[in-house]
Amino acid sequence: MTFRERIEWLLRMGLLVFVLAAAAFLSAVTAMRFAIQGREVDMPNLVGKSSADAKALLQTRALQLKVVDRIYSDLPADVVTRQSPPAGEHMKVSQDAHVVLSLGPQNVAIPALEGVSLRIARIQLLQSGLQLGEVTSYSVPEMLADTVLQQNPPSGTRAASLRVNLLVSKEEPQPAYIMPRLVGMELPEADRQISSGGLKLAKATYTSSPQWPKDTVIGQTPDQGSKVTSDTPIELQVAQ
Repeated sequence: MTFRERIEWLLRMGLLVFVLAAAAFLSAVTAMRFAIQGREVDMPNLVGKSSADAKALLQTRALQLKVVDRIYSDLPADVVTRQSPPAGEHMKVSQDAHVVLSLGPQNVAIPALEGVSLRIARIQLLQSGLQLGEVTSYSVPEMLADTVLQQNPPSGTRAASLRVNLLVSKEEPQPAYIMPRLVGMELPEADRQISSGGLKLAKATYTSSPQWPKDTVIGQTPDQGSKVTSDTPIELQVAQ
């Protein structure tokens, strides 16, 4: 075989290898696509079915049932009232179908909770077969903390859910101050500045410091610039 014939043979072999590799790659891609599509199923219609029937139907399609809520409705208890995703949507096997189950018709009236404490409201809800929902706090001057201000749903109504949301009062936050610099002041002047700012001197400790004039503040706690309230104990170190 001449050198030229050998080169042509190598080129033919290379082309053949390329064609075979390309065919194998396309075959693998096609098989993967079919495999992926084979793992997809259509979501069935679950609304109106009992939770047991819905679970059994989903299992035939390798899907899972997940109960996310329960509400009062005209449907019998333990029947699917809502579902997500909706019927007909493509699903991957082993995915969850989220459903809301019926509690049956509502026959419990919402109790009047406004004006009572949060603790009493929780007890009354439990006694009525209801649950405490979201609790939002709001600062109201001269109102006892944890007093129910509003409720949703209102009292006397028949709600679609077990949960009752409440708006309750909370303690008004104490005014905050920025700790001034007191070092270098005489003690009476420092005490006056503390008092005028709504603060209170808790303790003054005398320390021997010959480099400072007598009764001069040489240290303070909290430090200058700290956030303090009227309840924050302020201590001063004073030159003796």
